[in-house]
Amino acid sequence: MDEYLLIKTVHVLSSTLLFGTGLGTAFHGLMANLSGNLAATAVVNRNVVLADWLFTTPAVLVQPATGVWLAMQAGYPLTSGWLLVSLLLYVLVGACWLPVVWLQMRLRQMAEAALRDGTALPPLYRRYALIWFTLGWPAFIGVVVIFYLMIAKPELGF
Repeated sequence: MDEYLLIKTVHVLSSTLLFGTGLGTAFHGLMANLSGNLAATAVVNRNVVLADWLFTTPAVLVQPATGVWLAMQAGYPLTSGWLLVSLLLYVLVGACWLPVVWLQMRLRQMAEAALRDGTALPPLYRRYALIWFTLGWPAFIGVVVIFYLMIAKPELGF
């Protein structure tokens, strides 16, 4: 396999990992929060944080590096409209993801403390869970649009 195909494979796999982990952790986090089962909520929150460190974070770092390398190797100017919009969306997705990471860690801490202490989740938990869920939507839509832009590479006229 030549170098370009190797980097492209890494790029596609890491984008798949980024999207799949995000969707999977969002689904499991939401379902655990809706379940009312404190033990399940604590376990899922712990695993959501772990999945972000093991899968999402490396993919977040690999994506721009491999994407820029591929664009340069394929002869696409970094000023191509589809590529600029993709990069801007990537920044938007990151701006949603960074507070989500912090929220996930706080949700995990609150759920583990409630489970350990035999208490209910504090009202702040529900507020943070709602913010976490809400921030997921622009990130999800942004990643879907990035996938489209990467595949179609449309002329955007600017």
